[in-house]
Amino acid sequence: MASLFDLSEGNFIVKGVPLFRDVPQNISFSPFSSICKPSEPNVPPSLLQRVFSLSHKGGFFGFSNEIPSDRLMNSLGSFTGKNFLSVFRFKTWWSSQWVGNSGSDLQMETQWLLIEIPKIKSYVVIIPIIEKSFRSALHPGSDGHVMICAESGSTKVKALNFNAIAYVHLSENPYNLMKEAYSAIRVHLNTFKLLEEKVLPNIVDKFGWCTWDAFYLTVDPSGIYHGLDDFSKAGIEPRFVIIDDGWQSISLDGCDPKENAKNLILGGEQMGGRLNRLNEGDKFKKYESGLLLNPNSPPFNAKRIKDLISKGNQHKLLRKQRDEAVLSKSSDLAEIDSNIKKLKEEIDVLFGVEECNNVPKSECRTLNGMKALTRDLRIKFKGLDDVYVWHALVGAWGGVRPETTHLKSKIVPCKLSPGLDGTMLDLAVVKIVEGSIGLVHPDQATDFYDSMHSNLAHSGITGVKVDVIHSLEYVCEEYGGRVDLAKAYYEGLTKSIVKNFNGNGIMASMQQCNDFFFLGTKQVAMGRAGDDFWVKGPEGDPTGEYWLQGLHMIHCSYNSLWMGQIIQPDWDMFQSNHVCGKFHAGSRAICGGPIYLSDHVGFHDFDLIKKLVFPDGTIPKCVQFPFPTRDCLFKNPLFDHTTVLKIWNFNKNGGVIGAFNCQGAGWDTKLHKFRGFPECYKTMTGSVHVTDIEWDQNKEATDFGKAEEYVVYSNQGEKLCLMTPKSDPIKFIIQPSTFEIYNFVPITKLGGNIKFASIGLTNMFNSGGTILNMEYTERCAKIRVKGGGNFLAYSSESPKKFELNGSKVTFEWLSDGKLFINLSWIEEAGGVSDLIIFF
Repeated sequence: MASLFDLSEGNFIVKGVPLFRDVPQNISFSPFSSICKPSEPNVPPSLLQRVFSLSHKGGFFGFSNEIPSDRLMNSLGSFTGKNFLSVFRFKTWWSSQWVGNSGSDLQMETQWLLIEIPKIKSYVVIIPIIEKSFRSALHPGSDGHVMICAESGSTKVKALNFNAIAYVHLSENPYNLMKEAYSAIRVHLNTFKLLEEKVLPNIVDKFGWCTWDAFYLTVDPSGIYHGLDDFSKAGIEPRFVIIDDGWQSISLDGCDPKENAKNLILGGEQMGGRLNRLNEGDKFKKYESGLLLNPNSPPFNAKRIKDLISKGNQHKLLRKQRDEAVLSKSSDLAEIDSNIKKLKEEIDVLFGVEECNNVPKSECRTLNGMKALTRDLRIKFKGLDDVYVWHALVGAWGGVRPETTHLKSKIVPCKLSPGLDGTMLDLAVVKIVEGSIGLVHPDQATDFYDSMHSNLAHSGITGVKVDVIHSLEYVCEEYGGRVDLAKAYYEGLTKSIVKNFNGNGIMASMQQCNDFFFLGTKQVAMGRAGDDFWVKGPEGDPTGEYWLQGLHMIHCSYNSLWMGQIIQPDWDMFQSNHVCGKFHAGSRAICGGPIYLSDHVGFHDFDLIKKLVFPDGTIPKCVQFPFPTRDCLFKNPLFDHTTVLKIWNFNKNGGVIGAFNCQGAGWDTKLHKFRGFPECYKTMTGSVHVTDIEWDQNKEATDFGKAEEYVVYSNQGEKLCLMTPKSDPIKFIIQPSTFEIYNFVPITKLGGNIKFASIGLTNMFNSGGTILNMEYTERCAKIRVKGGGNFLAYSSESPKKFELNGSKVTFEWLSDGKLFINLSWIEEAGGVSDLIIFF
C-alpha cells in the first residue's frame, strides 16, 4: 500500500499536503510497520490485527543529536494557518484543552496535537510518547515551530538518538483518529492496556459520596456515618463511599515520629506529612465496633465542622499575611502572630470538644479500627457495596517517614523539570518541594503497596483512590530517571491491585500526564478527567465559584478524547447545594460514569439529587462517556465569545447532546494560570442537530443513525419536536452557567403509519437513561423502564390500550403526540416497570 507520509527536502507531507515545513535534517520518519512487528506478546490477537490493518496510516518521528543529554529539545518543523486542538499540562498533575493555528501557539508540556487538514478532509495527530528511559512532550517554538522535548529526569541517564519518540497518525474521522492512534501506541509500547481490555470497577454505574469537600482533613468515623445517614433518610442509598485524605497515620517532621499529626483542617496543612505506619490514623484506630449503631451514640455537630473549616480558612489567610509581613518587615507581625495563636487555641477547643464526645461508652467491644467502622457502615447501610480510601502514590503527600516502618525510606529532595516552568503556581507543588519526599526504595514498591493494601482489604476496604501520582518525577535523579522509577512503582501497584482489590478496585487522580497513561494503566480502568471540583474561586475573585465550574467541564470533555482510550473518564464529585450544583448535575447526568457528591452533612439539595439518582443508588447511566461535538473541536468554549460546549453520548433508546454555557474563564498565556474572563460570562446562542451525534462511534447505535426521522426532547425546556437529518438545526439561548440536554430518539413506524418513540422519565436529567429495553412488533411497543416519575413517549396516534406490569392502566395522550403515564418506584421490582402499548 502506498505511503501516506513523505519526509523530504525539509517538508513533512501527508497525502500530498505539507503538514510541517522547515523540518530539520536530523528528524527521521519511520512507518509503523518498520518499527513494530506483528508478533508482540501480551496483545489480544483481534487488537493486533486491527492495528496492523491500519498500520499504513501511522508512523514515528525520531531525531538524533550530536551530544548525549538527559534533556533534548528539537524542532519537528513548523506550521501556520492550520487549526489545531491540543491538550497540555497546566499543573504537574492536570491537563486541559488548547486551540490555535500555529506551532508557536502551543503551550508547554503538550500531551498531543491534533491538526485539521481541510484540503484532504482529514486530521493528523502527533503524540509524544516514551522511548527507552525517556518520555516526551511538545512545546512551542518560534516562527511556527513545534518542538519536541525528550527527557529522562536524571542527569545520569543520557541519550542522543531516538527512532520512535513521537507517533503520527492520519484519519478522516477525528474520533476514529484518537482510537486508532492510541491502539497503535498500545501495541508498540506494550506497557499499558486500552480501556476495552479492562474490567471497569463496580462503582462506575453507581451513586456515591466522597468525604473531601464535606470535611477536608477533619474526617472521622462519626462524620462518615452521619453523612451516609443523611442520604439514607432522604430515600437515596449511596452504593459507595470514598474516605478521602485525613484517615491515614501521618506525622510531621520535627514532631514525635510515633505521634499522629493532630488538628489538621484544610488541604495544604498535611502536605509535609509522611506515613509513620501503614494503617489508619488514631481517630480511626480508636473507633470501636457498634459505637455508632448504639441508640446512645455520640451526637454529631455539623455546625462544628463548618466552624472548623471557616477557622481553617482564617488561619490560611493569616499565614499568608504573616509571610507577607516577614518579607516586608512589617510592624504588624506581632499582631498577626497573636491572632494566629488565638485562632489555633479556638481550633484546638473545637477539636477537643469532639474528642470528649467520642469516648466509647462500653468496655465490651472487641473489634476496633477501620475494620469495625466498615462493618458497622455495612450493617446500617445495606446498599453500601464499596468503601474506598485515599492515598498518595508515594503513601502520603510527603511519602513515608524513614525508620517508622519496615520499609527502606529516604528523604529525597525534589527537582522539577524545566518543562513545568510554564505551569500554574500550585500550593501542592510548593509544599512538596519544601518538605521533600520520603521515598520508599523502588525495589520495595511491591512490598510497600501490598503492606498497605492487604491491611485495608482485611479491614473491609474494597478499593483505593490513588492520588498525587506525578510527584515521582520530582525524585527520580538517583533511580534511573522518571520512566524507570515509574515502572517500578506502577508494577508494584498493579500487582497489589490484582491481589487485594479484584484487579480493578482503583481510581486514579492527579494523573494527567503521559508517563502515567503509557506506564501505569495495565490495571487502572478509571481515573479523573478534570481538575478538582473547587467550591470557591481564587482568593479575591468572587466570580470564581461560577467560572471554575465551566472550566471543569472543559477539562473533562476534551481530556476524554485521549484518556478515554485507556481509562473510563471520571468527572469527579461536586456539591448538590453549590451555587452551580445544577450546572454540574447536568454534566454528570450524561458523563457515562459514576455520580458522587461531597456534600457537607446536613447541607443537600435532594430535589436535584433525585434528578440524577434512583432510590437504590443506581443511576440512569449513558452507554459510554461523552465527547465534544465535531463543531467544538477546534473552538474555545471558554472565552471566544461564541462557542457553547456541546458533548454527545448514547442511551439505549437513542442519542443525547448536552449544551453547556462554559464561557467566562480561560488560560492566560502570559500569567500562566486560569483566570476569569468576565466579559465572556454572558448569554450565548447556538444550535443543535441530530447529525452532531457521531452515530458510527457505537456499534449498537449505528442503526439509530440511519433513521429517517427523530423525536427531539429538551429536558430543561420540556419541549418536544420532530427532526430529520435534513431539517434545520434547533436554535437555543443559554444563560451563563446553565445547560440544556437534548434527547434524539429514532422514530419507529408501527402498523405501517404510526410513528412512535420512547423518551423516558422526564423528571430525570438523562431521560433516555431510564429506558432499559425496547421491543417493537406490528401493533405493539414493549418498553422496560427504571425509576419513578413521568414517563413520556411520542405517538402519532392514541394507543388503544396501555398495560403496566401486566395490568391495564389509564394514560394521557395529546394531539401533539405526547403520551404520558406516571410510574411508581416499586421496591420489590428494583424500580423496574414493564410497559406494553397497544395500537
